[in-house]
Amino acid sequence: MGTVKRAYPPKLQCWIDARKRFGLSHTQIQMARELGLNPKKFGSLANHKQQPWKEPLPDFIETLYFKRFAKAQPDKVVTIEQLYG
Repeated sequence: MGTVKRAYPPKLQCWIDARKRFGLSHTQIQMARELGLNPKKFGSLANHKQQPWKEPLPDFIETLYFKRFAKAQPDKVVTIEQLYG
């Protein structure tokens, strides 16, 4: 009785992959989704080692979220797995 791996729609799977690839938390993924960011573009946004003037991706997402919604994080964090699992 192992764990069963669910197949998510490609639109949601790219968010799960981005979370794992860039070391983002569930909260940061929800913030990025609410902001309307594209997870396929995170590679160019997370280029702070080669371009030192850029903010690290998690900090960048949190900064944008605070500017747009005037709060530090969402009221209730719901993961993609909880929504569609």
